[in-house]
Amino acid sequence: MSVSILGPTFPDLAANVNRNISSLSLIFVGRAFGFLGGSVIGGILYDLMNTFLILGVSTLAITVGLYLIPFCRRAVLLIVMMSVFGVSAGTLDTGCNVLILALWGDKGAPHMQALHFSFALGAFLSPLLAKLALGLTAPAGNYTEPDPHLPTLNQSSEVDSGPLFEVPENLNLLWAYAVIGAYIFVVSFFLFALFFKKSSRWEKAKMSARTSKKAKYHHSLLCLLFVFFFFYVGAEVTYGSYLFSFATTHVGMEESEAAGLNSIFWGTFAACRGLAIFFAACLRPGTMIVLSNAGSLVSSLFLVLFDKSPISLWIATSVYGASMATTFPSGVSWIEQYTTINGKSAAFFVVGGTLGEMAIPAIIGFLQGQYPDLPVILYMCFVSAIFTAVLFPVMYKLATWPLARQRREHRKSEDQAALLSYPGLNGYKDVNEGEDTETWNEMDFEVVIEASRNSVMEPALEVSSQFLADSWLSEASPLKTGSSSVEHLAGNQSGRARP
Repeated sequence: MSVSILGPTFPDLAANVNRNISSLSLIFVGRAFGFLGGSVIGGILYDLMNTFLILGVSTLAITVGLYLIPFCRRAVLLIVMMSVFGVSAGTLDTGCNVLILALWGDKGAPHMQALHFSFALGAFLSPLLAKLALGLTAPAGNYTEPDPHLPTLNQSSEVDSGPLFEVPENLNLLWAYAVIGAYIFVVSFFLFALFFKKSSRWEKAKMSARTSKKAKYHHSLLCLLFVFFFFYVGAEVTYGSYLFSFATTHVGMEESEAAGLNSIFWGTFAACRGLAIFFAACLRPGTMIVLSNAGSLVSSLFLVLFDKSPISLWIATSVYGASMATTFPSGVSWIEQYTTINGKSAAFFVVGGTLGEMAIPAIIGFLQGQYPDLPVILYMCFVSAIFTAVLFPVMYKLATWPLARQRREHRKSEDQAALLSYPGLNGYKDVNEGEDTETWNEMDFEVVIEASRNSVMEPALEVSSQFLADSWLSEASPLKTGSSSVEHLAGNQSGRARP
């Protein structure tokens, strides 16, 4: 809620500092750099301090920032305040993922999906709250945007001569930020309460952290996940940001239809994140990633092929939003199955997503200006879907290949132990008693197999030879003591007389 409130209230903030929207676009850049720095700082702090304490401080800092932003009367101060706000939001984002993994580990897929569903739900509710709070006023009419042809020096000098903080003229703007700030303050209170409580679950999480696992290709997996989230988050933010302008300029939709299309994208995105809470209880994270990649690839392909069709745009946008919903939380849950994610590791791939959020929309904006007749945004979505679809099998191979090899070696050692436990191999076992079965080579194993075959065949040969000898003696020796021998010989002779 605190992050997405900036979009619908941006014109009011620009009016508050007496600037036009274009000259205040650095506010997004400042917030993105703050978010990037906060992710890095949070990743380091979470390995050194209590997670509940850092989360409580971060939410408290966000609360203070939300209350101060409407009072900022200078553009530079507003940009700096947004940067500090971004640091707190980045620290909070990294800490939430680290806390879920610390508490539930590789069993936390439903909890991770619920966490990211709350992100989507807040992004959906925040514009509605801003609409209710600011709907009675016309923000764009409250001020006259400065003429871009006039010298900007005079404008900046007039603004700089005013106070740093002042009550905004539009009190509804203050109420919108104050309501969200009050809600986050309540959340910070509960986080501080958990810190002072020292719950047993947190102690159990610290115990599980001591017996952490680390994949053989831990750093390679993190680097690939960095690139994976770079393309995924970049495509998600770019499509959601440029969809309205693409629908109106390239497809020719009315503004109301384009707004509905944008709502469909984020609506299916939030709905599928909510359903993913239940899907994660019966589907593995890797399966959900494969389904998401397949849906993104197919829907983006249809967007490229039928870029002028409104019907295709509606259907493919809905499928694309649903497919993009579960990728990030499923990726975090998936990597935890093979290697332990600490604060620095979580910060690393969160930074990858943040860089994608910053770089890809900027690149697409530049290319769209150079080639206005081409659907550059759709090409970007398709290329990003290809990258994510190719990267995940590579990550899966790196994560599971050492495990598959260990399973084969373990199965081989079990076969060797079973062969050695066979009674016919006791002599061989006594001779090689001092040798470790794991250090045998292939020649030793073949010798054992051959010995086992011989030990199995020898009793059979002894039984068959004994049977032949007994039958030959019974037929060739007519002189036997007792009546049984005579009866046996007579029975044999009568048996030969029968046809």
